[in-house]
Amino acid sequence: MNDPLKPAPSLLCKLGSIIVHAEEMLSEDGHVYDRVAMLSVLSDVEVKEWLKSMGPMIPLKRKK
Repeated sequence: MNDPLKPAPSLLCKLGSIIVHAEEMLSEDGHVYDRVAMLSVLSDVEVKEWLKSMGPMIPLKRKK
């Protein structure tokens, strides 16, 4: 990835999907399918590469 601050449209859609599913999962109407969908997108290669390329610009994980 050349510039992690200028993500591809496909990556923006995936990041938006993660956000929507996280919000739905945490809502009163949350469903296990929201968690499954979110985990699926989080395992996407493009998402993983982007997270890695963001490096110190994002919070560190508490555990690896």
